[in-house]
Amino acid sequence: MTLGLPGDPADRRVERGAERRAVRRPVARLLTLLLLALGPTVAALAPVVPITAAQAATTSVAAARAGQDGSTATVRGYVVGQPTSSSTVVTSGFPNDYAVALADSPGVTDTSQMLYVQVPSSFRAAWGLQSNPSLLGEQVDVTGAKEAYFSRPGLKSASAFTFADGSGGGGDPEPGPDPDPGAGGGTTEYDATYWAPAIGKSGAALESSLHAIISSGVTRLSYSQVWVALRDTDEDPADSSHVIELYTGDSISKSANGGGVDQWNREHVWAKSHGDFGTATGPGTDIHHLRPTDVTVNGARGNLDFDEGGTQSSEAPGNYADSDSWEPRDAVKGDVARMIFYMSVRYEGGDGFADLEVNDQVGNGSAPHIGKLSVLLEWNAEDPPSAFEMRRNDVIYDDYQGNRNPFIDHPEWAESLWG
Repeated sequence: MTLGLPGDPADRRVERGAERRAVRRPVARLLTLLLLALGPTVAALAPVVPITAAQAATTSVAAARAGQDGSTATVRGYVVGQPTSSSTVVTSGFPNDYAVALADSPGVTDTSQMLYVQVPSSFRAAWGLQSNPSLLGEQVDVTGAKEAYFSRPGLKSASAFTFADGSGGGGDPEPGPDPDPGAGGGTTEYDATYWAPAIGKSGAALESSLHAIISSGVTRLSYSQVWVALRDTDEDPADSSHVIELYTGDSISKSANGGGVDQWNREHVWAKSHGDFGTATGPGTDIHHLRPTDVTVNGARGNLDFDEGGTQSSEAPGNYADSDSWEPRDAVKGDVARMIFYMSVRYEGGDGFADLEVNDQVGNGSAPHIGKLSVLLEWNAEDPPSAFEMRRNDVIYDDYQGNRNPFIDHPEWAESLWG
């Protein structure tokens, strides 16, 4: 160890450091006293970043999922895709502008962490994913009712959409009808011809016009001719020797029809006892609502109205039944709704049959009504017309009855009549 001698540079550096510390301590104490005295003034001069009312009022996706009580809330989340069924959310090839899925973090793929948001028709042009695929990954605020959609935690009847930073036009709905009446799986191909008298109408005027159109020049089939027609209308696109059963979704040989177990028969989607029209030529043979169905499953459905809930069918998983209603599998919920809507408009009591009317109840018995309208409207929105359904409409029009189901070409007309 080397000891420093008096006068060494090292000693002088220590002395100078002690002198500087001695000076700094009083200065530091003085500055502390000044800051304490001026504290309120300094705080008043400091910039304040306010929390906006919107930020304070927003609810997380997780909270909205947990609080499905029907109350209105503004939910903040990232757009992570479009729900197309209760268990499927797509992130590309968006089929329409009807719904978005939100999550608390971008890139979430687990549907159990998502909130399914219904996009009303007035918001679809600006906030639907088919029209605006760049919305994927954006953080948005949506105001609506916290209630189930696609039978999952959801947000419905939205009144406002905006980006989380407050931009995006404030979420005001777009006035007037949808710019593309065929959006959501429909088609505008027949607007200038077949549907021309109905274009631009709404409410009772639209219903009257549609009834006149679809009741004119119709070819009526016999009940035996229905077998032949269904082999064509419901042909399996992957196997021309098979048909697709409505409730099971199974592909079955066209020749396996009849009344035996594991065969298919002719399901009246509008149950023939609801109006007591049986199998008479007319509503009893109108193939717009007749579909191939497993014999056992057809019997299980019986003449039940349509609603959600119940016990799952062991013969047709994904379908549910209780004492007064039947819930079909997700993939055909919209098909069922549009067949019911067609029958309600087509048969209005002027051709010797009962006036068939869709209503908002179940347990209709033999009355000429079927429900539940509010649920059917949801299904129509949640499950837009598929290529299979649209082809079916074309085949019936071109080769069998000469009329079309208006709600397949224009799903939004259901909202105009009953929404």
